[in-house]
Amino acid sequence: MKPPEDCGTLEEVREEIDRIDRTIVALIGERAGYVHAAARFKPTEESVAAPDRQKSMYQARREWAEAEDLDPDVIEKLYRDLVAYFIEREREHWKTLP
Repeated sequence: MKPPEDCGTLEEVREEIDRIDRTIVALIGERAGYVHAAARFKPTEESVAAPDRQKSMYQARREWAEAEDLDPDVIEKLYRDLVAYFIEREREHWKTLP
């Protein structure tokens, strides 16, 4: 890992961005495992979406974005897209549970 200020070429910057993105994708994959686990605790298919949880989660992500000097609207949109994807996956998984 090389700090941004120590990168001497555009190629080094891109290598670090790729490294970070690979880690982000791996963490999203890890998150998927927990989404599947959550399905076991939800009594109905309708409860999969958990709108109250979504609301509090988006607010927390907005606060985290602000703490990192990122645009909270962009981060919330990213999470809304991610959560929509995972809700569909969780619904499908929920239907397969005994």
